[in-house]
Amino acid sequence: MRLENDQRRAQLLALARTAFSARAYDDVSIDDLARDAKISKGLLYHYFPTKRVLYVAGLSAIAAELVVAVTSIPADLAPIERARAGLDAYLEHITRHRAAFISLMRGGIGSDPEVAEVIEGVRRRMFDTFVVDSPFAPLLIGNPKFEISVRGWIGFVEFTTIDWCVNPRLSRAEIRDLLTEILFEVLRVVSPPVFRTQ
Repeated sequence: MRLENDQRRAQLLALARTAFSARAYDDVSIDDLARDAKISKGLLYHYFPTKRVLYVAGLSAIAAELVVAVTSIPADLAPIERARAGLDAYLEHITRHRAAFISLMRGGIGSDPEVAEVIEGVRRRMFDTFVVDSPFAPLLIGNPKFEISVRGWIGFVEFTTIDWCVNPRLSRAEIRDLLTEILFEVLRVVSPPVFRTQ
């Protein structure tokens, strides 16, 4: 069946995301992907010149969806409610895309700089949204203790949620509340006094 370029690209990305989420990078074959898409290997290479390019494109799509899910939170909520809502959205997304999330955060091909940039882009967007949309942004931006601590908390969230995906010993609500409480303890220690009363 002939598909428009955008449709074909979307089809190949969907197949790749499924394959790379289920199997290690080295175990995914371009021949298998082309067969599943019912196209020639040459046509697949027309859209994605290498397996690595296809892999990075798939990770980028997963990352973009995750960022949209977490950043689509009403800005008029109280800070603690925004944190809870953002974590709820994050946990909902990774629950629905568990294998893809683990693949994204663990990186399937080692220390590849493009994969690292995709992951770092997610971290930057999370941090920027957290700070820029805060009513306390003027007090927080440029505060090195705050910035380092929130970036560290984001790393803690990543590790904790990967562990939770693999071995879910707590409920989603318990994980959300734990991460929220830790965030606000961090803020209590490192942020200006006016933030500590919120």
